[in-house]
Amino acid sequence: MSERERTVPSGDAELPASAMSRLVLDLVRPYRGWLAVVFLAMLVETLMSLAAPWPLKLVLDDALGHRRLPEALAWVHDWGIDRDAVGVALFAGILTVVIAAIGAVASYVDNYYTESVGQWVAHDLRIRIYDHLHRLSLGYYSTHQTGTLLSTLTSDVATVQDFASSATLSIAVDLMTIVGMLGIMFWLNWDFALIAVGVTPFLLMFVARFKKAVKEATRDVRKRQSQIVAVAEQGLGSVRSVRAFDRQDLEAERMQDASRATVAAALKARRIKSLLGPVVSVVVALCTAFVLWRGTSLIVSGAMTVGALTVFLAYLSKFFKPVQDLAKMTNTIAQTAVGLERINTILSADDVIPEKPDARDPPTLTGAVAFEHVAFGYNADTPVLKDVSFTVKPGQVIGVVGGTGSGKSTIVSLIPRFYDPTGGRVLLDGIDVRDVKLHPLRRQIGFVLQETVLFSGTIRENIAYGRPGPVTDAEIVAAAKLANADEFINRMAHGYDTVVGERGDTLSGGQRQRIGIARAVIRDNPVLILDEPTAALDTESERLVMEGLERLMKGRTVICIAHRLSTIRDADNIIVLANGVVAEQGTHAELLAKNGIYADLYHV
Repeated sequence: MSERERTVPSGDAELPASAMSRLVLDLVRPYRGWLAVVFLAMLVETLMSLAAPWPLKLVLDDALGHRRLPEALAWVHDWGIDRDAVGVALFAGILTVVIAAIGAVASYVDNYYTESVGQWVAHDLRIRIYDHLHRLSLGYYSTHQTGTLLSTLTSDVATVQDFASSATLSIAVDLMTIVGMLGIMFWLNWDFALIAVGVTPFLLMFVARFKKAVKEATRDVRKRQSQIVAVAEQGLGSVRSVRAFDRQDLEAERMQDASRATVAAALKARRIKSLLGPVVSVVVALCTAFVLWRGTSLIVSGAMTVGALTVFLAYLSKFFKPVQDLAKMTNTIAQTAVGLERINTILSADDVIPEKPDARDPPTLTGAVAFEHVAFGYNADTPVLKDVSFTVKPGQVIGVVGGTGSGKSTIVSLIPRFYDPTGGRVLLDGIDVRDVKLHPLRRQIGFVLQETVLFSGTIRENIAYGRPGPVTDAEIVAAAKLANADEFINRMAHGYDTVVGERGDTLSGGQRQRIGIARAVIRDNPVLILDEPTAALDTESERLVMEGLERLMKGRTVICIAHRLSTIRDADNIIVLANGVVAEQGTHAELLAKNGIYADLYHV
C-alpha cells in the first residue's frame, strides 16, 4: 500500500490569449534577428505575388490590343526591346521570370529561417519543460501520468514547432497579401472591391463561430491521444508482469478502448472542421461569378479592358485564397492553442521545492542528522508523520523500521528535500535543510534504493553516473571492487563496456544492486541512505550485497530502512515508527528486551 493518497488531476485549464501571447513572445524573443530577416523576405514575397498578374495585363491590353508600352516603360528600349506588340510580349515574359525568381529567393529565405526559428523554439521549449519536470517535487508525479507528460514533451511541442515553422509564416503572408490586394483592387475598380470587403467580415464571423467548437474538439482529441501514450507506457514498462500474469488480452483491450475513444474524438473534430472549407469555397464562387458577369458587361460597354478584368479576377481569387487559408488555419491554431495550454499546465505547476533567495551553499557535512518535531502529509487530510524527533551522530548507523505506511520512506525523503515537512525541522550538521541550496545539499547525500535503476548505456557509464564531475576508469574499477561487482562485470564479454538494457533488465537483481552500491561508492558522500536494498534478493545475492554495503558504510552516517530486520542488528540505534511518531528506539538487544512493536516485527 502506498504511503500517499493518489488523486486524479483535473483537465488542462484554458490558457487566456494574453498568457498565450506572452509565452510565444518569450519563446521567440531570442531569435529577433532571424525574424526580421523572415519579415523582409515575406514582404518581398508578398510584393512579387501582387506583381505576378501584371505581365498578363500587358500582354492582353498592350500586345494583343495593338498598343505600345506606356511611356513610363520607355526605358526598356535601351535594353534593345522594341515597344511594339512583340516587344511588349518579350518584356512581359522577362518580367514574369524576374518576378518568379525574386519571389523564389524570398520564399527560400523565409522558409529556411522560419524553419530555423521553429526548430530552435521547439528545442528551447523541450528543454524548458524537461528541466521544469525535474525540478518538480515527487508529489507531482503521484498525480500525473508519465505517459501524459511524455505526450506533452513530444506531440505538443511538435505542434508548437509546426505552427512556428509554417503556420506563422502562412498567416503573416496571407494578412499582408489581403491588405495589398485590397489596395490594388480599390485602385482598379472600387465597386468590385467592395464585394470582397463586404463578404470578408461574414466569412470571418463564420470562422469565429466555429473557433470555440474546433478548439474544444481538438482538446478532446489531444487528451485521448495522451491516454494512448499513457496506456502504452504502462503496458510496455510492465511487460514482465503482463506476461507473468498472462494479461496480454487485458492490455490489448485497454489499448483498444483508448484507441477507439481517440478515433471517435478525431471524427467528431473532423465533422466540425470540414464545414469551413466548403462554405468558403461556395462564397468565393459566388463572388467570382458576379465579377465575371458584371465585368463582361463593362468590357462590352468599353468601361473596362480585358486585361484589367483579368488582373482583378486574379486578385479576387488570390484575395479569397488567403481568406480561405486563414479559415482553414482555425484547425492549426486550435491545435496550437491546446498544445500551449498543456505545456503551460506543466510550466505553471508550482509544485517545486522552493529555494530561499538567501540560501547558501552547505559546508562539507560531517553527517549529524536531527529531526525536530517533524510533521508531514502527502495531503492535508492524511498525515503520515505527526511529531517525529530523533538525532543521529556523525558516523552512526541508524535503522528505521515500522509497518506498511508508517512513514519510513517519508523520513529518508525529507533529508534530501524530495519533500519539505509541514511542521518542525530537519537539520544536517545543525543547519535547517531549507536554508541551504538544493543541489549542493543533494550532492552530499548518497543512495542505495530497494531497486537500483540503471540507464541504457554501458556498465562503466552507469557507475560513473553517481558523480557529477569527471571519473577515471581506475576509480570506477575500485568502486566496483568495493561493491563486489568487479568479478561478475569481468565475466561479461565486454566487461565494463557491456551495454545494459533499459532499466538494467539484462542483469539480475543482485547485480543491479551491486552496481548501485558502486555508484554510491564513487559518489563518496558523508551521508548515506539505504532504502531496503536487500528486500528483493535471494540469500546469496543478499550476502554479496551486504558485504559491499558494509565496506560502503564505513566512516559514513547511514540511515537504513529495513525490511529484513537482520540487516540492522548491528545498528547503533533503531527507530520504530508507528502512528506518525517514534514509538520505540534503541539497539537491537534493547528493543527485543522491551518486547514491544520491534519484537513483534522481528519474530514475525
